[in-house]
Parts: sequence; C-alpha cells; structure tokens
Amino acid sequence: MKITIITDDLKSWFIPYGNELKKILISKGHEVKYINDKMQIESGDLCLIMSCLKIIKDGYLQLNKNNIVVHASDLPEGKGFSPMQWQILEGRDEITITLFEAVKEFDAGPYYLKEKLKFTGNELYKEMREKLGEKMIDMCLKFIENIKTIKPVEQTGKETFYQRRTEKDDELDIKKTIEEQFRHFRIADNENHPLYFKYKDTKYFLKIYKAEE
Repeated sequence: MKITIITDDLKSWFIPYGNELKKILISKGHEVKYINDKMQIESGDLCLIMSCLKIIKDGYLQLNKNNIVVHASDLPEGKGFSPMQWQILEGRDEITITLFEAVKEFDAGPYYLKEKLKFTGNELYKEMREKLGEKMIDMCLKFIENIKTIKPVEQTGKETFYQRRTEKDDELDIKKTIEEQFRHFRIADNENHPLYFKYKDTKYFLKIYKAEE
C-alpha cells in the first residue's frame, strides 16, 4: 500500500511515534511517507492523520482511498481539542480511543475501531502520552491489517465538544489543596504549558515530576 502519515506540528509529542509507525509499516512492505504539511499529500491508498492541529479540507481527503484519524474519546462524545486531558480532569481513568474516517465535517466520520485505554491514576502527562502514542500505533496497524474486511460504523449518540485549552486552563486555585487539584497536576505539560498560580500580583509557575525522574 502507498501510505502517507501526516503530523502538521513539527513540535508535536507524536513525532517519535509517527516515526516508529513509519518504520513498522516499511518493514511490512508498504511505501510510506511521513509529512508535516497537507500540501505534501499525494494520491495513494491511505492517509493517517495523526495529531494534526489544522483541519484537512475535502480536496486533500479525496487524494486517498481512506483518511484515518485516531481520537482520544468515545465519539461522538468528546469531539474537539485535548480530549484526553479534559477527561482526566473530569475524573476518568479509562477513556475510549476511536479510529475513524476523516470527512469534511469535524470529527464526524464513521468509525472502524474503538478500544479502551486504562490508567492507574498516578501517571503524569508524559506517561499518559506514551500510552496513548503506543495505542495509536497499535490501532493503525490493526486497521491496515484488516482494511479489506473491516466495516465502518456510523457515529450515534449525543455529541459533545471540548474547547481548545488556553493559558487560563493551566491556572491553579491557591485556596484548594494539592490533593484536590492533583488531576490538574497530572495533565500539566511542564515544558509547553506549565501550571501557574497568582499571588500578590505575581505569577508563579509550577512543574511536576516523579521522584525517579
């Protein structure tokens, strides 16, 4: 198969997993390109749209027979941005990962696979992303191995939508305990979007690491 993998952010956490996926697919005899710009998409059999920030319009989707996205929610619940972080913050430690067909409408295409991703409750953001990246690779490989027989299923149920996280979402409440806000600490992106609090007209950043790190 002629396969394109696209991640449109060169700083994306997914890049190492995209490279690993490319390596595995090449070892299985596929022709694979890993790109970061939708204008580089060529005609082929499959485009894997992995951790992209920008919507890929219909004209580009028509270049491949299938255009696959892996999204960390039980679609149509949890469409939108940063679904894993929002769900952890809501109190969940088991989330559903959906592999679906990209269509013109946002996160609306039929799905092929849904699988559970379980956390123990003590993972920090880096560890959760590692588990998610591995799950995304595994689901893509399953889809490709079964592409001739796997059937699409239309999304059904109540649609919900997560907004893009902003700097305000990283602010801690100094009147609450660490225990009360531990889930907020768990989803903190130490390097790109660290947690912070304000006290006496001053802003302070906080970063969290496990002791073994």
